[in-house]
Amino acid sequence: MNRRSLPLSALRAFEAAARLGSFKAAAEELAVTPTAISHQIRGLEQHVDAPLFSRQVRRVTLTEAGARLYPVLRNGFDDFQVALDRLTESRRRPQVVISATNAFTAKWLLPRMGAFRRDLASIDLQIQASDDMADLRSTAVDIAIRYGRGPYPGLIVEPLFTDRFAPVANPRLGIRALEDLARWPLIYFDWRRHHRDNPTWTRWFAEAQRVEQSPAGVLRFSDEGHAIQAAVAGEGIALVSQALIADELAAGRLHQPFGPSIAGHTYHVAFSSERALSISARAVMEWLRAQATGVASSHLSIDP
Repeated sequence: MNRRSLPLSALRAFEAAARLGSFKAAAEELAVTPTAISHQIRGLEQHVDAPLFSRQVRRVTLTEAGARLYPVLRNGFDDFQVALDRLTESRRRPQVVISATNAFTAKWLLPRMGAFRRDLASIDLQIQASDDMADLRSTAVDIAIRYGRGPYPGLIVEPLFTDRFAPVANPRLGIRALEDLARWPLIYFDWRRHHRDNPTWTRWFAEAQRVEQSPAGVLRFSDEGHAIQAAVAGEGIALVSQALIADELAAGRLHQPFGPSIAGHTYHVAFSSERALSISARAVMEWLRAQATGVASSHLSIDP
């Protein structure tokens, strides 16, 4: 028999009917009518010149000829499926979804994407940047970055690093001493959740043992990332996260002219206690831990 003349549709219909023991069930699986299945089988029987099924009222059973044909087709279709699955798997890359705040995404995660592609090249990372907390129980988010003191009910949480905050400014402003605070606006950003331990200018002035004042005015933002950019642009002095301005400090776009630095909250990595992490998500967790190594113990260098 020439391969070009193989009745592939009829063979598929036969395999389904033989496996399910019913023309009707085969029709449902293949999304055709029972009559179409019956015609396909009858045409195949004419092709091989032998009956393949014994028709009964509610079911069909294989004849001797059908019993000889069925395992060959069953194994063949199974092999087709395995081969196709392997081809599909070889093209499908695992994806891990991380939820983090806008500022953390822009200032901590994104500068590390080159390292991520180098270290975990086989994993696609999707980052959902939002200051609203994602519900890890009902979304596709695998890992969330939480900033605060907790508790975080329903989540498995581990600390990543604890942050510190200090006054910083663009070096071209010429700020060197505490007295220079009066010459430039203070840059504020609003904390979404009020807590007495939030690292605010009020807390900083208290720890510096100075009266809180801003004779040159203030700039206020709803987002910490915008406050950082305002400081880089030379618009004033900002009290911002040490971890989020590491690149700006290293590049000389910002400097910390004086202390003190004050403790912030803790960054945590969290995932749902109701859903096990995939192998890829665990690899991303390990990568985040490695990237955070040393952050908690680092200190801003204060210009002389």
